[in-house]
Amino acid sequence: MQIAAHQLGQHLQRGLKSLYTLHGDEPLLQQEALDTIRATARAQGFTERTSHTVAGAHFDWSEVLASGGSLSLFADKQIVEIRIPSGKPGKDGSAALQQLAEMSRDNDSTLTIVLLPRLDKLTKSSAWFAALDGFGMSLQVDPVERAALPAWIAQRLGAQGQRVAPGEEGQRTLQFFADRVEGNLLAAHQEIQKLALLFPVDAAGAGVLSLAQVESAVLNVARYDVFKLSEAVLAGQAVRVQRMLDGLQAEGEAEVLVHYTLSEDIRALKRVKDAMAQGRPLPMALREQRIWGARERLFERVLPRMRDLDLSQLLQDAHRVDGIVKGLKQPDWPHNGWQALHRLALQLCGLCTASPTPK
Repeated sequence: MQIAAHQLGQHLQRGLKSLYTLHGDEPLLQQEALDTIRATARAQGFTERTSHTVAGAHFDWSEVLASGGSLSLFADKQIVEIRIPSGKPGKDGSAALQQLAEMSRDNDSTLTIVLLPRLDKLTKSSAWFAALDGFGMSLQVDPVERAALPAWIAQRLGAQGQRVAPGEEGQRTLQFFADRVEGNLLAAHQEIQKLALLFPVDAAGAGVLSLAQVESAVLNVARYDVFKLSEAVLAGQAVRVQRMLDGLQAEGEAEVLVHYTLSEDIRALKRVKDAMAQGRPLPMALREQRIWGARERLFERVLPRMRDLDLSQLLQDAHRVDGIVKGLKQPDWPHNGWQALHRLALQLCGLCTASPTPK
């Protein structure tokens, strides 16, 4: 059975199950969920804990099965944790996990916790995951998206007795904080804890943080990836796009990968626009180009703003930048690859925020 991350506390208050599966690509939130389950289990007498990490195709599952199937009348209750960093247990692991899931139904002395990375749709439909989900509780740990990050920071500050100033100053403070820690939730957590040490709540209980205090204390620990860059460009967030490109350059990201991401968005926009010109409805054109989820919503918003002529010109510019990042020179374009990428990204960003074209 699936439960959301924010429902875990309420669920555990109603009773501890014997099987949990945690999957997702946010280490901090997965670890906090694991710690919450462990604490509840310890309070109920689960004092022993064993941990197994599945590494390689020849992992021996017999010890895991022995731990998960032990029914002890005299020893303490135990927690068995199974980490599968690859998310692929293999043929033997698939059978073992299904067996463990079935055994958990009648084993109140063993709490089994399976820890997995983010899973794709195909893996979630596998027999072994269906067994884990069917016999136990599964929790998908999703990253905190950029739009939700200020509220997440405010909630974490509140938990340690701190808050930002009310009104516009407080919003600027949270936005500044989010900009400094975007894409690095573990570091964000550490920066929040640091604020508690630097500016402790006084005896009167006042813990209001000023923008100046946050600016002086919070380090720039943001981490970016090219997929988030794509979302920022399509959302028309020019300032954020420039910051992300600077961050990617500082982190040593390959120019060709950044260019591929930008040019693929341009090509996809042109293909969808061409399909619409041939009479296909927008939803059908998006499905044909395998565009869905958050990207689909962004395409739906920006396509009415774009003219065929602009997209054709942008395609030509993307071709020019392809040459620049590979060492060629182009007339009227920067010779530096990152400068050319900045220009291309901001051109696309500008089209995404233009006024909708008349129908």
